[in-house]
Amino acid sequence: MENRSSKEQDAESSRITHQMLKSRTGEFDLESILFLKLRAVGLYELGCIGECLNLERLDLSNNHITHLGPLSSLKLMVALNVSCNRISALEPLAGCENLQTLNVAGNLLCSVETLHCLRGLRRLESVRLRDPVYNLSNPLCSNGAYRHSMRDTVPSVRIVDGERVTGCGSDLYHLCKDMDNSLKRFVGSGAVDVPKSVKPWVEEGYWELKPTQTTIMEETYKQFNEVVQECKELSKRADDTIAQAERALNIRHEPNSYVF
Repeated sequence: MENRSSKEQDAESSRITHQMLKSRTGEFDLESILFLKLRAVGLYELGCIGECLNLERLDLSNNHITHLGPLSSLKLMVALNVSCNRISALEPLAGCENLQTLNVAGNLLCSVETLHCLRGLRRLESVRLRDPVYNLSNPLCSNGAYRHSMRDTVPSVRIVDGERVTGCGSDLYHLCKDMDNSLKRFVGSGAVDVPKSVKPWVEEGYWELKPTQTTIMEETYKQFNEVVQECKELSKRADDTIAQAERALNIRHEPNSYVF
């Protein structure tokens, strides 16, 4: 009996359950959950996550998830992080019509075709398939043109792996960078003698992407909004707890109440 109980507990902790969500968020109604972070908790199955119909931001990174089926009902979700899992298909995300940011770095996406299911997500702006900082990637990233394929597949996407691929200045940026690389190869082949005093036509580090003031402001504003939402959630939980305590005290002091 003890072994069976232990196995049941392991199975319970490996999938998302009502009890897990309630204990982690303090919410009794799953539809009240707006933000959820279940990072590195040993999850294999998403269980009842699909019942959190008003969920907006979800972090499931660093788990053992293989299937995203239950996420298809999360119509209001705007940000999803499922990096460092075992995902090989993204079809369920086609139902997440408000999705704007997606991180799937460190999974098993093998071809660009696995991204075709995202075509209908008209609000999707940022997709991360590779993260060099944490050494996360996908098999499809071995194709050097995968960023362009991502852009062609989902026209609304402006940022892939943190690099702007569409929008103001992006075409000129890539054109000049390609020209610079071509000149380096041409000179390096020995076809032209170049005096040692000649310097590159742009300064070193010129092509490195640097955050603009606008990007910094957008990120700061987003983080501020997240903090505000978390404060609202905490305030709501505190109000609910106080209300429950007041009801309990009122029942206890009613003249016709009996204690058994």
